[in-house]
Amino acid sequence: MAYQHFEEYNLKVTEDIKERYKQIIEDLGEDVNREGLLKTPERASKAMQFLTQGYSQDAAEILKSAMFKESYNEMVIVKDIEVYSLCEHHILPFFGKAHIAYIPNGQIVGLSKLPRIVDVFARRLQVQERLTEQILECINTTLKPQGVAVVIEASHMCMMMRGVQKQNSVTTTSGFRGQFEKIETRNEFLKLIGNKFS
Repeated sequence: MAYQHFEEYNLKVTEDIKERYKQIIEDLGEDVNREGLLKTPERASKAMQFLTQGYSQDAAEILKSAMFKESYNEMVIVKDIEVYSLCEHHILPFFGKAHIAYIPNGQIVGLSKLPRIVDVFARRLQVQERLTEQILECINTTLKPQGVAVVIEASHMCMMMRGVQKQNSVTTTSGFRGQFEKIETRNEFLKLIGNKFS
């Protein structure tokens, strides 16, 4: 019964968003009855729900589902994690790569869970700075490692397609906790992910 209510809710949300997109397209001066646009409001509605599905997901629970006791206490790095998100200022995409490292403190996490939590926070209306901080804090408070580091490099369509229209600009954000606040540990991580930050 609960599943049926969930399905009914999803159908209603899809329909509501579809009607709003239909109105936006009309307000832009287009003919929503034109063949190429007939299904566009529904497609856009489903796409927007997919791109913001992170609101209904719990990143901490995803990490907790695959935490294991382990004595390994050296740096663990997952780099070049693809990031796709929507800038909350213009609802245009930004995309790039995330690099995550942590130093275990009695527990490790299944490696596939780190890209999963990146997606949870990226699939929301975001700014890159907050996205970096949310990933960092989730790992730090849930896994409680000796240290955690997150670097995100991304290109923003709001800068490339509009405004200053700078096609080759890349924005880099970073965050460090625990052992990664020590310059030698931080530099080791940055060297291993192939960047020359200092």
